Amino acid sequence: MSKVKEIRKAHHPYETKQAMVSRMNRIEGQIRGITRMIDEDVYCDDILHQFMSVESAIAGVKKTLLEAHMKGCIVHQIQDGRIEAVDELLGTIGKMLK
Repeated sequence: MSKVKEIRKAHHPYETKQAMVSRMNRIEGQIRGITRMIDEDVYCDDILHQFMSVESAIAGVKKTLLEAHMKGCIVHQIQDGRIEAVDELLGTIGKMLK
């Protein structure tokens, strides 16, 4: 007997999804810029500052996604009687804090 994995979907408002995609596109551009800087032998300290900027931007997207996940996905799962979603969320937060 084969196990069929449940396909879960996010429950994010359109505006939240678009904001995250837009921010990720900007981050992608920043990463390409860092690659260019490395290729062009830009001073290391300047590149490291760009890395810090990218890390900060990623942290912002993660915060937005976590908030949307809690307000949307987790709420829907609890309403559907899947209380184990709370344990899953706690596990994810624990990993994020390491």
